[in-house]
Order: sequence, then structure tokens, then C-alpha cells
Amino acid sequence: MLEMANFVPEQVDSKSDVVIEKDGDGFSITSVHLTVTAKIPGIDRDTFQSIASKAKAWCPVSKLMNAAIGLEATLVA
Repeated sequence: MLEMANFVPEQVDSKSDVVIEKDGDGFSITSVHLTVTAKIPGIDRDTFQSIASKAKAWCPVSKLMNAAIGLEATLVA
């Protein structure tokens, strides 16, 4: 999504915290919290947050999961 908006990141670090809970005889992923930190020349925080939110909303993996997906996106200088 950054590329489509003509931004080239210098660095992107991401982490996901996944919660797995007992579900009957098996287990289910009930929530995922994504933490993204990025260094992107020429982008402002509002634009970065907008792109990060769109990427979360349009993620095909997120659409498949029946789980709450959280996102914390941080732009660093």
C-alpha cells in the first residue's frame, strides 16, 4: 500500500501477538494485535496512519480469521 501511494520505506519492523484459546476439543485464535514501526521518508503521520489502517482493513488474512485484529502503527523519524 505504501508503494501504491509512492512511498518507499527505509525500514519496517512488525510484531504480532496472537491469543489462542481453548475451543471445544481444539483451539481458536481469538485475537491478534499487530505492532508496526516504520521509517518512511517524505510521509506525514496522518498519511502513514491512513495507509496502515487501510492495509489492516484490506488484509486477506485478516478477512479469513474470525478474530479481533488490533493495530498500533508508529512512524519514526
